[in-house]
Amino acid sequence: MIRNEEVYKIGQITKPHGLKGELSMNVDDDIFDRVDCPYLICDVDGLLVPFFIEEYRFKTDSTALIKFADIDSSEKAQILIGSTVYFENKYIEDGDEEEVSLNYFIGFTVKDGDKVLGPITDIDDQTENWLFVVEHKEDELLIPAQEDFIVDIDHKKRIITMNLPTGLVELNE
Repeated sequence: MIRNEEVYKIGQITKPHGLKGELSMNVDDDIFDRVDCPYLICDVDGLLVPFFIEEYRFKTDSTALIKFADIDSSEKAQILIGSTVYFENKYIEDGDEEEVSLNYFIGFTVKDGDKVLGPITDIDDQTENWLFVVEHKEDELLIPAQEDFIVDIDHKKRIITMNLPTGLVELNE
């Protein structure tokens, strides 16, 4: 069984395309085009279900047309309309950080040196400099998602170790 902490959101199925089961997907992260993985995971009635990719192509930068194995009619495709699409974390390896979007890091724990700050709950992309939203002491910390501050990323333990400027954490508290 695939668990929520083993995946991260990369898009959403919006509508069928044609009569042979092809689907249109809004893409937040095209990691499936850059990292080898034979399937994507869709949320079907609250269950995370893998669907093997038969073929795909990009219609625009943010829309892909995707064909899953065993989905061969518009009727079968209907069950996936509105489904959130996920990518399994285990296909991301050390060194692939540049291949993923920041959404991949939601759920990772942030440490400043040895001090645990808390889990990343969201990404604030409303400004030019994106921020990790970190749950910390019943409050939120906004930490710059800057490569210069990141010391280490442990994908297996889902920990980002950072070296933050003195006073940044206290400024947020």
